[in-house]
Amino acid sequence: MPIKDQIKNLAKKFVEDHPDAATLRALVRARKPTAIRFDDDGIVPNNPHFPVLLYRGAVNLKTRRFAPEVIIDTLFDRHGWGRSWRDTVYDFVHYHSQIHEVMGVARGTARIECGGIKGRILSVKAGDVLVLPAGTGHRLIESSRDFLVVGAYPQEGTYDECTDTRERPEASKRVAKVRKPKTDPVLGAGGPLLKSWRIKPSRS
Repeated sequence: MPIKDQIKNLAKKFVEDHPDAATLRALVRARKPTAIRFDDDGIVPNNPHFPVLLYRGAVNLKTRRFAPEVIIDTLFDRHGWGRSWRDTVYDFVHYHSQIHEVMGVARGTARIECGGIKGRILSVKAGDVLVLPAGTGHRLIESSRDFLVVGAYPQEGTYDECTDTRERPEASKRVAKVRKPKTDPVLGAGGPLLKSWRIKPSRS
């Protein structure tokens, strides 16, 4: 999301009541994510090294003490994924060529297309978390009226938004250079992302 949305969200966070580390641990379910790989489809590059990760029911949001979006936002921040925003997902195909993105569903349900128009439509609901490696095309297909996502980014990387097919050749080069993050946004330093996102050695 643009910097203005991140600033707006930052202002909210200053006045919110956040769960502490122990409470967060109790609300997170240690789920093994589903890994989905997408090839370059000629329109969006997707990622040549890392798969999309879908954590089903990763966060227990059934608590009255904290708002669902606050729980997810705090979780991502604790694990080093910041510059967060809270909104819906754009309904046009786009991707980020210089940074990875995590999206946690705080409220409602949706169908999100990943991998570009030749990719796959994923149904998500509150408590699910979707990690999109740099280059992954995505867009909203449909959602419930109350649909709300918390998005965030790892510490390394620069936010950009690619939508023009003419950008793909240069964007593909940038995507290939984006490094693996240091932590899993859901489960931290020991999370499954670190094992799943391994660059396979090239064959000579």
